[in-house]
Formats: sequence, structure tokens, C-alpha cells
Amino acid sequence: MSGSVYFKRDRAQWGVAWNWQGKRYQISRYKGRLMVQTHPSQKKDQGYIDACRLLAQMQGDVENGVFRIEKYTGQRYTDVIPYFEHWLEQKDNRKPATLKSYRGYFRNWIKPFFEANPVQIHEIQLDTLNQLRRSLKLSGKSAYDVMMCFHGFMDYAWRSRRIPDVPPFPKRDEYGIAKRAIDWIPEARQMRIIEAIPEADRPIFLFLKYHLRRPAEACALHKVDYDRFNQAFLIRRSISFDQLVNSTKTGADHVIPCHSAMIEEVERLVDLDNNSPYLFVNKRARKDGKRYTNKALSTIWKAACEQVGETITLYPGTKHSGVCIMINEKGMPLSDIQVVTDHARIESLKAYEQTTLARKRQLMETVILEQVEHLRKVK
Repeated sequence: MSGSVYFKRDRAQWGVAWNWQGKRYQISRYKGRLMVQTHPSQKKDQGYIDACRLLAQMQGDVENGVFRIEKYTGQRYTDVIPYFEHWLEQKDNRKPATLKSYRGYFRNWIKPFFEANPVQIHEIQLDTLNQLRRSLKLSGKSAYDVMMCFHGFMDYAWRSRRIPDVPPFPKRDEYGIAKRAIDWIPEARQMRIIEAIPEADRPIFLFLKYHLRRPAEACALHKVDYDRFNQAFLIRRSISFDQLVNSTKTGADHVIPCHSAMIEEVERLVDLDNNSPYLFVNKRARKDGKRYTNKALSTIWKAACEQVGETITLYPGTKHSGVCIMINEKGMPLSDIQVVTDHARIESLKAYEQTTLARKRQLMETVILEQVEHLRKVK
């Protein structure tokens, strides 16, 4: 392996000679200090001992695949970029859409930052992370997503024993993430949109309305995922970055009953001999099995909205509206809605509580009517 310890008699100083990528380097410092001779015997000479340690460290870096000559010449460099690329290579178990996002975060924000601010992974602390956060010219939520991606990278470095611990990250309230009111429409308006959809495309939108699933899960639903005996669906697939994946977004499978309004139609689709494994088939599709895509669903939904004078997009118009209809028009508590939607934690539904204006009005008016009735009886 390249490298050797040498001694400069005129300076009484030790060094390490190193050949790297066609160049010869002479390294004279170890941990920032000159490796000067302190004793005529090498066994007691601290300069010689340091030179041997330095050579061993450089050789170890080569063996571990992390060698950077800048680390030893005193030039500023960062090991974040190559190690982040290594981390991305380990994420082959992630869904295609997630990997696409991670690569975009790295290409557009993380790599440029560390090129301009070369620090090593073990040097990263809260001040560096705050500097990274401030460099992100993104909305609060998007900046938070980038930082959480970087947190995953730092956690991997810690579990790989590259750093002693994961430094504290900026708190969520520092991103200025605004709590936006959930966009939704009442059931009557929702149905007008669905009725404006061509009849051949309507079943998949009715599925979204009645079952409160993600559009990607509806696109991926296979005929074999319907249990005719129990009249229920097994939600176990999804579409990620336009690719079929055999897991849902959360990784959990869900068994949900088929709504009574759709049983007859679903069983007709299951029995349909159309040479497609998919339950919902788009005859205009070019995909294998002629499955729907998220883009196709959004296009069909938008066209129907334009017909009836609505502007709401697909996800808020189906899932968000479905949950809000249950709260506002059906008066269902969140605990019951959690059973319907299969959310693992009821806290995930807390965002919908801000939509309960109609329910609050109903309760307030009930109290007022009771008070009026009490006064009438007293008189």
C-alpha cells in the first residue's frame, strides 16, 4: 500500500510520503501539529510515533473506502457528499417516489450547500443544520421534508458508527409551517362532480368516495384483492412514481369492507373477462393491463369539475371531503372515523377537527333550543 514515514534531518522533523492519483504528497502535520523529533530513540520520539499513527490512519481510510487526500493536506473538504451518495444506494427498499424525492433534495439543495460549506459529517452540529435550513428557498413544509431526509442520513451515519451521536435538529416550529384549512366540499357537490364523470370511468371515483383510500391504491387494486365471500377488499398495493409496488404507502395491509352501494358493481367488474388483472380498467390506457394512473384520474376529475363549476382537486375532493362529510354532515366522532379509515393513530385525524364548523353550529343551536324550551316551561 502506498505511503512511508520519512525524516528531514535539516528540520529534525518527521513526515509521511504518500502517492495518490499520480501525485506525491508530503504530509508533515498530525492533528494540526508538526511531527518534530523529540528524542533520539524512535521508541520514545513522539514525532516518529505520530508519523506512524498518521500513516496507519491513511492506510485505514483507503481500506475502508473513505480516503480523501484533502483531509491530510489541510485543504477544506466534505465527506458528506460521497457518503450521502452511498446512503442513497442503500435505500433500494424505498418506494420509487420516495427515492425520486431524496435524489431531488440531494441534487438541488444538500449537495450545493456542502460544496459551498465543506464540513465533515462528524463536525455537523445544530449551527450547521440551521445554516442548511436557512439556505433552503422552499416553503416551510418542503424545507422540513428536506431536513427530515437529512436526519435519516445522519441517523444512518450514527448507526454505522461514523459519528458518536445524531446532533439536535431545528425544531418543527422553526420552519414556519402554516396550518392550512383542509379543502373539502359537501356531499351534494361531490356527487355532482362524480355524476359529471363519464359512466365508464365512474366506478373508480365512487370507490374513492365510499372507501376513503388513496387514488394510487385504487389504481393498483387487482381483481384478486376482492374477497367475494366477505365482500371486502385487501388493500396491499399502490403506485409509486408510476410503478406498481406491492405495498401501501405506510407499508401496512388493510382489509376494508365493500360499501353496500358498490357491491353489485364491484362483483360485475371482478367477473368481467377483459384480459386485465386490475379491478378498474381504463380503456384508453397504454399501461399493461390498462390500469388507471394518478394523472389520468386527475385529468378526468378536473374535466368533471369544470362542467359543474368546481375547482377542488382529486384528493381533497374525494378522501378529504369524505372524512369532512362524516364529521360535518353525519356527525361521526373521530374515533369512529379512525375505524373506517384504518389510521393507526387518531392524532393523524386531528387536522380534520378544524372543519367541524357545521358540527359546532349544530351543538350550539341544540343548547340554545334546550334553553328556550326550559324557559318556556318555566313561564
